[in-house]
Amino acid sequence: MPQARNPQLNAHGELIHLLSIEGLPREVLHHILDTAGTFLSVNDREVKKVPLLRGKSVFNLFFENSTRTRTTFEIAAKRLSADVINLDIARSSTAKGESLLDTIANLSAMHADMFVVRHGESGAPYLIAKHCAPHVHVVNAGDGRHSHPTQGLLDMYTIRHFKKDFHQLTVAVVGDIVHSRVARSDIHALTTLGAPEIRAVGPKTLVPGDLKEMGVRVCHDMAEGIRDADVIIMLRLQNERMSGAMLPSASEFAKTYGLTPEKLALAKPDAIVMHPGPINRGVEIDSAVADGGQSVILPQVTFGIAVRMAVMSIIAGNVA
Repeated sequence: MPQARNPQLNAHGELIHLLSIEGLPREVLHHILDTAGTFLSVNDREVKKVPLLRGKSVFNLFFENSTRTRTTFEIAAKRLSADVINLDIARSSTAKGESLLDTIANLSAMHADMFVVRHGESGAPYLIAKHCAPHVHVVNAGDGRHSHPTQGLLDMYTIRHFKKDFHQLTVAVVGDIVHSRVARSDIHALTTLGAPEIRAVGPKTLVPGDLKEMGVRVCHDMAEGIRDADVIIMLRLQNERMSGAMLPSASEFAKTYGLTPEKLALAKPDAIVMHPGPINRGVEIDSAVADGGQSVILPQVTFGIAVRMAVMSIIAGNVA
């Protein structure tokens, strides 16, 4: 039986949607990261625009709130000279009972060229990509607990920028992994790009049991998890996604798994500290670390615009 084609790629193996990092070949990831590097200089220009998406309409469909992600996608699309339409989904047709696919069909009739989709249900961007017109591209801006591919890519860009190569790195992903689509995207990307040791660090209630099958080392002890690490990716405690008593308290979590200067000293002296944001100061990360010399949290945000420009320009240039 022939293997099903990855819905993100056309018959030539080129990216037409970005739905998940899982299943994407290493050369596609490198192409995105290399292209993002060419867009970084646009941020320094007096006129911060290139004409690659001129005449194209990009619809931001955020069924779930995220000011930061939506804003960076909007800036990225505008810097590519696209027309950007932000829809207030919570007050729009879906709130009146219209189905997701009917909403997409109506927006497609308005000559949309690209949908940037954030949705609380895992798999929603796949469903949209399957049912939209062949010329329409879909970018997943986060779906349920499943995937957040552009965050994963900007994290990889950040790591490559500061560490140059993935093949010698020990990377610790710390905190609420079970609810984190960023963690899943990061782990798939790190695996594909050849990082030899990936550690998932957190309490048993917040670290999924299936990570060992992906070659990830699971650590419930913070010191063990970050000792000699080159990269530490801290994750936000996602209280809004937790049901039941998964944690004794935020202060208890901070005491055991919060990243302080003392704990950071266990990592390599040149280790970098990352966080997808928004950060909870004093919970998963101490202010002295977040604002310290090893933190690359703000460069992540800058790189995020270039990475999203790269993704949109690449998929808009490829046809199904």
